[in-house]
Amino acid sequence: MDHLDGKRRILRDLRRVVVKIGSAVLSSAEGLRRDRIAALAGELHAIGGQGRQVIVVTSGAIASGQSRLRLPARPTSVRMKQAVAAVGQIDLMALYEQTFAALGRHVAQILLTRDDFTSRARYLNAHHTLATLLDLDIIPIINENDSVAVDEVKFGDNDLLSALTATLADADLLVILSDVPGLYAADPQITHDTPIIPLLTSVDDDARSRAGSRPGALGTGGMASKLEAAAVAQRAGIPTIIAHGGREGILHAVLDPETEVGTLITASGDHLARRKHWIAYTLKPAGALTLDTGARDAVVERHRSLLPSGLRSVEGRFGPGECVRCLDPSGKEFARGLVNYSDSELRKIAGAHSRDIEKHLGYKVSDEVIHRDDLVVLDPEAG
Repeated sequence: MDHLDGKRRILRDLRRVVVKIGSAVLSSAEGLRRDRIAALAGELHAIGGQGRQVIVVTSGAIASGQSRLRLPARPTSVRMKQAVAAVGQIDLMALYEQTFAALGRHVAQILLTRDDFTSRARYLNAHHTLATLLDLDIIPIINENDSVAVDEVKFGDNDLLSALTATLADADLLVILSDVPGLYAADPQITHDTPIIPLLTSVDDDARSRAGSRPGALGTGGMASKLEAAAVAQRAGIPTIIAHGGREGILHAVLDPETEVGTLITASGDHLARRKHWIAYTLKPAGALTLDTGARDAVVERHRSLLPSGLRSVEGRFGPGECVRCLDPSGKEFARGLVNYSDSELRKIAGAHSRDIEKHLGYKVSDEVIHRDDLVVLDPEAG
């Protein structure tokens, strides 16, 4: 399969697309690029005219606020970032509203934090809100709520937010518009005339080594963060196209089955169910469980539940229902899951048979530490 074959398969049944627009696309040192936002709005509006639904994940609030407040550089402290984002978000959304209104299209602002994805109830509420807006032919415009998020719960960049949004919205395609045309085969600053890699079937170590980690001056991400977002989407069964957001007609090119543009990262064949994807990539682990080799093999190779007999040690403080990392005897993480017992309870029953749980605790909630339906093996090659 080549790039165009992959695109044709995706576009054949495409009904819903998430488009992430990076800070470097929307803004410059002078502030928001009104001409570029207007041009992209026209293309996004056209997608809807083709009977497809579109969701926008936008960056640019901090860059916009930085310009409005005439700050010489992007703020570094959490307080200043929050304040600058609060100022910039007003201009950013006002510009989106004006440009889409000129096209006769309504938009809606949705500000999300990590907590909105880690809480199951809030996750479902966000899912229903998105679905309702799309049914009303309204384009949701999503940004991280930088004015209240703190470093411990931030996405770090909107690339990950876009991948999680694509999963939340049951999208068929994620498009990440950046200030580069895709993943280069080598560092273009070192090797001139370096070609773009048109197709990736796996976000592996080789692909990551080509990405580097340097973000742009106006953003917090880089190609590395875009590849990690694509990997998250890939495991949810959603393909990603990374392309240059500064190119005129870029979205038309992305959605043209006969135009090769950017880097296409295909979807995984063994995609995770939405709930398991939520466990694996959205929840923040509250602790870690070290398993013996037999328990690790039972989980990975035989798709069994985790029993207390295979539990070696417990790290962290957590309650029942929270997410934990599962480590093999060498300390390598291979799975995540939702525990049935608290950390203090697990320390008491570690290594015990399920039949002896009540003897150790005085009661028994479940035979399993983590039920197989709540366990997700992270390595797609495992087993």
